[in-house]
Amino acid sequence: MRGHSLLDFGEGGRLERWSDVVLARPDSRAIGRRSLAAEAWNGAGATFEGRVGGDRAGGGGWRAHRPLPDRWPVDHAGLRFLVGCAPSGHTGLFPEQAASWVWLRDHVASGATVLNLFAYTGAATLVAGAAGASVVHVDGSRPTVAWARRNAALSGLAERPIRWIVDDAAAFVARELRRGRRYDGVVLDPPSYGHGAGGRSWRLEDDLLPLLDQVAELVGGPRGFVLLTAHTPGFWPDRLAEELAVSLGAPDAGIERGPLTLTARSGATLDLGAFARWPGKRS
Repeated sequence: MRGHSLLDFGEGGRLERWSDVVLARPDSRAIGRRSLAAEAWNGAGATFEGRVGGDRAGGGGWRAHRPLPDRWPVDHAGLRFLVGCAPSGHTGLFPEQAASWVWLRDHVASGATVLNLFAYTGAATLVAGAAGASVVHVDGSRPTVAWARRNAALSGLAERPIRWIVDDAAAFVARELRRGRRYDGVVLDPPSYGHGAGGRSWRLEDDLLPLLDQVAELVGGPRGFVLLTAHTPGFWPDRLAEELAVSLGAPDAGIERGPLTLTARSGATLDLGAFARWPGKRS
């Protein structure tokens, strides 16, 4: 994606440029030898020390090597996102999702209704909104939803039909089904584990399939689609596709699958997760 570059990875870490700021942080998936010399890594503007967490701090913190803004903008595909050194070790954006955003843009029809679950700082929400969809953005973290709303304002989408909801994703889906509401498309990027609004716990291993069963009920109509991504080891493309197919009740539903990757300047590929996406019943 524009505005981001994976400079190097290996030996349990990755080195990235976000706009004009270089950050170094640990990543257990970054195996193998590094391509760049230690001087390049030591020249980062900030380094995260400790374990990168999920929706909470992972027991570490950033060590700044020079003054940095709290957050700064990154431009991509006509949208603007704020990134920064979050306490969890994340930056507010997952650039390995860039191909998913292209797919989403191409599958959203103007006027469609899209539900974005575990929506984080809103990249998929903004992509769908910019394509003309009405979006319901759901995340269990109030500060993260506020971050997403700032991204929407920066991208000129503050007046688009987007509902910003702080709630537990599974609880919200269950209520929508009871209300009889349906969506043209559902996007979800669930974490390995965490806690939603109200303190409800989430564990991907146990909770993904029941949620997908409900998501399958929510999606209907000729414009329906599901975009599922995950960053959890063991949830590889085939497994995500199989679980989605089971929920849709159609093993041959034409589900696309593949890895979420970033390519370093050396040409080496860093595997960061998987996607499974159902394009719906299209002629």
